[in-house]
Amino acid sequence: MIHHTEIDSLEEKVSQGHVLLRDEALALAQATGSDMFSLFASANRIREHFRGNRADICSIINAKSGACSEDCSFCAQSSRSRAEIPVYPLLSKETLIPKAVAIKKAGIKRFSLVTSGKKVSERDLRKIAGMISEIRNLGLSPCASLGLLNKDELEQLRDAGLDRYHHNIETSARFFPEICSTHTYSDKIQTIGAAKSAGLSLCSGGIFGMGETWEDRIDMAFALKKLDVDSVPINFLIPLKGTGFADRNLLHPLEALKIISIYRFLLPEKQIRVCGGRLQVLGEFHSMIFFTGADGMITGNYLTTLGRSPQEDFRLIEQSGLVV
Repeated sequence: MIHHTEIDSLEEKVSQGHVLLRDEALALAQATGSDMFSLFASANRIREHFRGNRADICSIINAKSGACSEDCSFCAQSSRSRAEIPVYPLLSKETLIPKAVAIKKAGIKRFSLVTSGKKVSERDLRKIAGMISEIRNLGLSPCASLGLLNKDELEQLRDAGLDRYHHNIETSARFFPEICSTHTYSDKIQTIGAAKSAGLSLCSGGIFGMGETWEDRIDMAFALKKLDVDSVPINFLIPLKGTGFADRNLLHPLEALKIISIYRFLLPEKQIRVCGGRLQVLGEFHSMIFFTGADGMITGNYLTTLGRSPQEDFRLIEQSGLVV
């Protein structure tokens, strides 16, 4: 067990610019009761210290849905999934750009194109590059999640105006083979390295509640720290019927908040962005995300699940004392 005095000591260590040891991070995961709320408060102060009162909000679009060759157990779009979801090829520019315009009108500055599959084809990549240029010309910051791209492909997107590439490592290196067999953890690390080499900002995180241990969660945080990513999306598994993980239980909301807090301790200077599953897992605790260390979120709908309206999320940010 860990007590509030020890949590305060670790908070001071982080605030002074030191990195926690793995054992110290694992100790934080043992916080319960009032000590857990001390953990939340410490994470909130660390956020204020390193990130101020700013919150970042972004939106994504499922630009190509389903029919994926990969067998990721968590995903409704994977080859092993029997979930009932829309399946369609890459959206046309005429369909996608008006959605980007609507995002801008809602007050959101970052817009991400996400496609299913191991990686987009050369033909689709060229089309997406054209869309990214138009999104950039609208005054938005374009982001994309297009699979296992190489440096040349990523440079093509960068030259078209891409600002940030998103590619989750999903979990720890140890646990990754439990969730996917059609590509490897190393493949993901290679893609992130290619994005860095191409000079792109990086967004990478993972999914919690798949059956991983606290050790896996801590190891993933240290891996992201080593990769020096800019934004860390925290997703909570929604066990959708028809997927490989349909039998998993939803995380307890306090455990989910604890994950956010510990990631703030381990990645104090990074953007901690709460994404998929936040409504379904956190429920009545949803409004606490910024008080436990987060400073970002995805608004609107996700790939195959529903989210909240931008207006509701802007209101939550304002009520939490933060500014977009």
